[in-house]
Amino acid sequence: MAEPKFRIHIDFAFSNAAKELLRSEAAGHELIFATGVAASVLAAPKLHPEILTADVAVGQPMPAEIAQASRLRWVQVTSAGITRYDTAEFRALAAAKDLQVSNCSQVYAQPCAEHVFSFMLAQSRRLPEILGQRISNAAPEWWAARSRMTSLQNQSVLIVGYGAIARKLVEFLAPFQARIAAYRRSPRGDEGVPVVTASELPAALGAADHVVNILPASAETERFFNADRFRAMKAGAVFSNIGRGTTVDQDALLEALRTGHLGAVWLDVTEPEPLPDDHPLWQEANCFITPHVAGGQRNEEEAVARHFLNNLRRFEKGEPLVDRVM
Repeated sequence: MAEPKFRIHIDFAFSNAAKELLRSEAAGHELIFATGVAASVLAAPKLHPEILTADVAVGQPMPAEIAQASRLRWVQVTSAGITRYDTAEFRALAAAKDLQVSNCSQVYAQPCAEHVFSFMLAQSRRLPEILGQRISNAAPEWWAARSRMTSLQNQSVLIVGYGAIARKLVEFLAPFQARIAAYRRSPRGDEGVPVVTASELPAALGAADHVVNILPASAETERFFNADRFRAMKAGAVFSNIGRGTTVDQDALLEALRTGHLGAVWLDVTEPEPLPDDHPLWQEANCFITPHVAGGQRNEEEAVARHFLNNLRRFEKGEPLVDRVM
């Protein structure tokens, strides 16, 4: 019997259907499914000694075990976020080991963009306020409810953190002729929308009707949205966060809501998750929170598996990986 091409260590909680897909489509490789994997990509997984002899790792391996895995050539991260790997130390390690690292941005970009787009539409059409209301047609309350509705047409949108999700969101907003600008840590010149610099950010915040935060978690982005940046926003602006909770100073956010400076806040991520039952953000009428489900989709594990298998075929041929981040 021929030896498998690659020894592939998997520490992601794939469904049985996804595991069967992997076994079928990765025939010829040795697949090692770790036990006791973390249920959430935000949780720290336990160490798995089997990775030390692997050529490929799929999941959320810890940097410490990656450093010890002498044969490792490629890490496929099973999330869009790469928080534990987005450090100068790990980037240096990856460069020294000639290690390729890819994520799953293409898997999660569409549902995440749909989620924040639904936030924006729901706010414009005042859905939380009017769903279930029983108001007689042409009554004063009926006219008042109608008058509070707006359209996304020609609205100004600032996207902070520009990547695959942002690109999809720009596509969704195109029919509305929205005026879109972006703030990005490292502009590439291919964004397709105006990119503001750090010095231009306060003015951009002050001009935006909607500020969409898609920043990843890192030392650089921690509490990026602080009191000064909330004060810089236009009065009545809507703030949405589907990046990471750690990028927002929640006390400053609460103050901006309570003073009425922000018109509304929509959050899919918080710090911690979930927020404690007694957290004051739950009590704010114009704060709407979903439980970190923006990337959710039917057959999510199979989508991650197919993304890996597509990259595996590329890796076998020496072709560029999709969603390579290092």
